[in-house]
Amino acid sequence: MKRIMLGTAAAVMMLLHSGIATAGLCGLGGFSSCPTDACNGSGDFAAAKCGCDVQYRTVRKVIWDQQQYTCMKTVYDRCTETVPVSCTRNVYQTCYRDQCYTVCKPVYETCYRCVQQKVCRPVVETCWRTVTCNVRKPCYKTCYRDVCYTVCKPCFKTCHRTVSYKVCRPCYKTCYRDVCCTQYRTETQTCYKDVCYTVCKPVTTTKTVDVCSGRWETYTKTIPGSVVRKCVPDACNSGCSGSVCVQCPPRTICCRRWVPCTVKKQVCCTTMVPEVCHRKVPYTTCCRIPYTVHRKVPYTTCSFTRECRTRQIPYTTCRMMRQTCTKRVPYVTCSWTNHCVTKRIPHTTCRMVSHCVTKRVPYTTCRMVQQTCTKRIPYTTCRQVCETKMVTRTKCIPKQVPVCRTRCVPRVVCVRVPVCCSAPACNPPVRCAPKCPVPDACGEEAVTE
Repeated sequence: MKRIMLGTAAAVMMLLHSGIATAGLCGLGGFSSCPTDACNGSGDFAAAKCGCDVQYRTVRKVIWDQQQYTCMKTVYDRCTETVPVSCTRNVYQTCYRDQCYTVCKPVYETCYRCVQQKVCRPVVETCWRTVTCNVRKPCYKTCYRDVCYTVCKPCFKTCHRTVSYKVCRPCYKTCYRDVCCTQYRTETQTCYKDVCYTVCKPVTTTKTVDVCSGRWETYTKTIPGSVVRKCVPDACNSGCSGSVCVQCPPRTICCRRWVPCTVKKQVCCTTMVPEVCHRKVPYTTCCRIPYTVHRKVPYTTCSFTRECRTRQIPYTTCRMMRQTCTKRVPYVTCSWTNHCVTKRIPHTTCRMVSHCVTKRVPYTTCRMVQQTCTKRIPYTTCRQVCETKMVTRTKCIPKQVPVCRTRCVPRVVCVRVPVCCSAPACNPPVRCAPKCPVPDACGEEAVTE
């Protein structure tokens, strides 16, 4: 892009130095045949115009054209892929060990002691006394009397009247119309996709392990004899004159002892190494394809027809009839009778009687008993487990994309410009430029002396 801009700027500068700047003055600064007043910048244009004939000259003009060009641009596409990664995970396991401890457990015992005390016990006695009193007793008697009353008894009668009414009777008719409906049929297609899975393969390695072992050795040991007290005989008498301590001879015994030693041993270890495999997994895709079906759909039309019908409507009439009835009404009469009643009334007497009572009073004793208990203490162990995780990674893939851009390109065109200048007045004055370029027909401009 910088090279294009530099080339464009160089072309503009060359065109400006080759006489295009004179075209901005309509070519008047490059002619040697201009009048003196016309060459003067502060002169009168009307005076310079007088006496000149209209002539044309060809000048070059720069025109900027827009040009479309295509360049390649780098674009990065982001894609995501799933990659298996092997990692190690710590697995913690809780184990228990038994620990014994001693506790003092209180043992409570209930004992009894005998206590004598004097208590008073109430003694309740029931006594009876005879009481005579007069009592009035009512004597009730039921009597009856006749009462006449009048009642109205309804008398019902059922009659019928004729009523005419109109009904609309429906008349149904079945017709058919054509209906276009769209149905679908299902087509299945089997495709395959690439699936990654991890397989753990066993790998056997050999390592050296220190194993503790040993051997039994036999050695001899001398044990000194025991000290025995012996009697010293008396030369004059047959008895003992004293006792001395004499040590018995030593004895030799054989003993065995264990001598430990460390032995290096080769041990085979098998580890599982994960390996990523690929396989093609088929899957089925279903697509529904529409198609048009024509069928006849029945529909029912209904029209109503009026008909006159007659029916009997029952109705009930009621009239009241008077009737005289007689009923017996009971009533109660009461009379009082005096009579003498004798009855025994109980009454209670209480007296206190003292006596000695022996009772057992409980009391509690406590003694401490030692007891051995076992509790389980937890502790945690750690082991490492190899596993494979699927990690999603994002990467950028570069690619070249064509891009359409626009740039400005200079183009030189030839333009005819009118120039007023007469033949007698073409002598250049002293103050005009000594050199005026005379252009050729759309070619290079020539410089005249």
